[in-house]
Parts: sequence; C-alpha cells; structure tokens
Amino acid sequence: MQKNILITGGAGFIGSHVVRLFVNKYPHYRIVNLDALTYAGNLENLKDIEHNTNYVFEKANILEPDALKNIFTTHGITDVIHLAAESHVDRSILSPMDFIYTNIVGTVNLLQTAKECWKDDYSKHRFYHVSTDEVYGTLGAEGLFTETTAYSPNSPYSASKASSDHFVRAYGETYGIGYVITNCSNNYGPNHFPEKLIPLFINNIINKKPLPVYGKGENTRDWLYVIDHASAIDAVFHKGGNHETYNVGGFNEWKNIDLVQLMCNLMDEKLGREKGESEQLITYVTDRPGHDLRYAIDASKINKELGWKPSVTFEEGLSATIDWYLQNKDWLQHVTSGDY
Repeated sequence: MQKNILITGGAGFIGSHVVRLFVNKYPHYRIVNLDALTYAGNLENLKDIEHNTNYVFEKANILEPDALKNIFTTHGITDVIHLAAESHVDRSILSPMDFIYTNIVGTVNLLQTAKECWKDDYSKHRFYHVSTDEVYGTLGAEGLFTETTAYSPNSPYSASKASSDHFVRAYGETYGIGYVITNCSNNYGPNHFPEKLIPLFINNIINKKPLPVYGKGENTRDWLYVIDHASAIDAVFHKGGNHETYNVGGFNEWKNIDLVQLMCNLMDEKLGREKGESEQLITYVTDRPGHDLRYAIDASKINKELGWKPSVTFEEGLSATIDWYLQNKDWLQHVTSGDY
C-alpha cells in the first residue's frame, strides 16, 4: 500500500527534522507537510528538500475541518504524524485559550477527519501523536517517568497536551483507529525558535545580553537531541505496537544552571572570549508559576522493544547545536527580527 503521510507542524522545529528524514529516507513515500506558518513555523527550515518530488507543502490550520478533509482526500492520506502544537509554557500561562484550541480541538479535528476518511479499514492506517513528558507533572529528587506514570499536568500547556493524549486513546478504543503516542523530553538542536532556553541563551550570549535563569536554576530536565528524536519517531512509526505509548528521552539530566554554565564555557571557547566572560551575563529572575522542578524519562521500553537509543551525548549535541547557530547567523537574525 502506497503511504501518503501527513506530517502536521512540519515547518516547525521538531517537525522539520522529521519531514527531512522521511523525505530523504523514504523516496517511495509521499510526505505532505501541513503547517499554519504561525510564528514558530518557518519554511526556511526545509529549503534543502522543498523541490523533492515526494514532498508537498499545504498551508492550513488544524482548526479548519474543511481544509483537513480536502487535504486527506486530495492526497489520499494513509497515515498521520501529528506534531502541530502550541508548546511554550510561558505563552500558555499568558494565553491558555490558544493552547486549548490548537492542542485539544485541533487534535480532535484531525482524529475526526481520519475517522471519516479511513472507514475502509482502520487497521491499514496509523495515527501517530507526538506528546511531551510534561503531562506527567513533576518529580522529586528520585524516580523516572515511565509509560504507566499517572498524568498530573501543572501548566495550561501540559494540561492541553494531556487532554489531546486522552482523546487519541479514546478514538482508538471507541472507534478502532490505530494509534501510537510518544512522550518526549526537552528537545534541542538546529532550527529551534529562540524562545526556548538553549537557542535563546545562544543568541543572548552571541549578543552579550542577559541570561535570565528562573529561581536558583535548580530545575532539572532530560535533554534530547532533535535529530535523535526524529530517528525515534521513525522507529515508532514503523515498528511501534498498535495502541502503545513510548517515552523518548536522552538518558541524561541537567540542572538549568549547570547547563547554562556549560553553554557559556563552550561559547566562550568558540567565540574566542575569555573563560568566564559569558557567565557574567547570568541573572536570576522570579520563578514562573507552576514551574515543575524535575523531569526525567525512563526510555528503556523504546530501547528494548525497538532498538532505539540516542546517538550523541548531551555535550556532543550541545556543541554541534552551538556550531549550527554560529554558522547560521542569517537564519537566527531572520527569526529574531520576524523577517521570515
């Protein structure tokens, strides 16, 4: 059966890496990239594959059911990899309704369209929902999130993603739609919009701007290189069990302050500055409301069942990420200025 895969949010950070991987690795697939091109969507991320014969871009919003129906029927969509989402916690605190519409209503629109268009046989199709470890809430000093950890979201963002996870499962159990869900840890890497910690701080260090660290910098996260995440999505899409959930993590944890200090040291070296110069830019700011203290992923299931594991250490991935931003200052300037 010919696969015509709809990848939502494919012009965004993670989505663009997934689109590139699938277009290049599977020339016999037709990859349809659906993106609304909001502030985080940027077609400059995909210039290298935009003319490939097995790639199509559709500008549309998952809040538009008629547009989704048209795309499904026009392209004969057989499978969905759903990445389109509002994802910045700070934005969710300021404007929670945007997250409810996009992350919940938009996901249900996609599920409903798939349900209506795949009536021939749901077992032939796969709805892959990409979610976050933040749905599990926060951890103490010990323990790891597993696929059976109870949901306990603490921000409007994580609550909206938890709800979308539940709807995907409900459509699977109620209507028989074949689905898989992955819950991933914090991503980093090339093409990341500079509102998140790592690209924001890289940009600020380049421009000698303050590095605002929440609280005392004690918040701990597991970090996943985005190219490794794309390879995990590839593995789960092709080999994951039906109606299964897989946690995807980088097998490493970093306190924010330790991460920032490592970044400062690497960039001082790469920029030819005196050691310790960039650390002087660190400023501590009032912690944000509902800030989860620690996330940590147990990714042993995807490792044991599907053979996936990260290809780089965090230090290697961070160094490569910094190099990319230093080599792509035009891209960074475009997105920070809004020119794109």
